[in-house]
Amino acid sequence: MSDANLGTDRRSNADQQALEARARAIRQWRRLDTREIEGAMRGRDRTPAELVPRILGELRLEDRVMESQIAQLWPKVIDPIVARHTVPVGLTKGTLFVTVDSNVWLSEILRYRRRELLERIQNAFGSSRIEKISFRLG
Repeated sequence: MSDANLGTDRRSNADQQALEARARAIRQWRRLDTREIEGAMRGRDRTPAELVPRILGELRLEDRVMESQIAQLWPKVIDPIVARHTVPVGLTKGTLFVTVDSNVWLSEILRYRRRELLERIQNAFGSSRIEKISFRLG
């Protein structure tokens, strides 16, 4: 072992001893040994490979990209007259939420155009991604 490596090992050992002495002093001052509690709270360390997929799943990036695509293509896929009175606002668990600007248009869509709009959207984006449409006054 070289002299440089030996010095590094001694310093890290000295640093470790200093940390242990500090922790021992704090335990004595508190009159409480919290090592078990702190260890349980820390849990296990997780790698980025474990965390990133979970975080991305929680962010629902695929749904957000799909929402953006639907908003951009909505006037082209849907009848332009209907598109002027409606705005897609979200996609959750296969249900597309659309706001309608008036009661008259909401009634028109619900009575006569709901099935046609759903079919057009499903043809454009896939029936597995969009199963239902929910129209709301907004």
